[in-house]
Amino acid sequence: MTELMHQPGFLGTSANWAADVTLLASALVALLLTIGVVLAVRGQYGAHRVFQTSAATINAILVLWLMLLPYRDFVAPPTNPAGLPLSAIAVTRIHAAVGAAALILGLFVTLRANGLMPRPLRFNNYKAFMRVSYALYMLASLIGLFVYITWFVGNPSPPSY
Repeated sequence: MTELMHQPGFLGTSANWAADVTLLASALVALLLTIGVVLAVRGQYGAHRVFQTSAATINAILVLWLMLLPYRDFVAPPTNPAGLPLSAIAVTRIHAAVGAAALILGLFVTLRANGLMPRPLRFNNYKAFMRVSYALYMLASLIGLFVYITWFVGNPSPPSY
């Protein structure tokens, strides 16, 4: 599996397979979340919960499996070991901050919606929490697209992870 992840990507950029899969899977999560929003507006709360829970779970897997290590290896060190442009490091750090907030709040809302949150942490104002969570995720997705562009479009030798 590791060898596959490091193969050249399939989207026609200088990205590897893992980066292309991450981009498409993130777009899928954004689509699932948006479908979930439409379902909630239509009053189909059971289906809404399934879509939102699925999207939050896939997103958590993506972050933990495909995003943390490149961040640790190429963005977090103070020395810029991959020689990335400063714009790539800046946009990635912004993406990480917004994405972390979206991930934490999204998982919090998901756990609460599925009855898995301890009583002292439960809330009843779902709309406010869900709207903020959705907005943060969409913002993180948009910034993530800019991360992909700054790392892999027009960069003939991006860092390999």
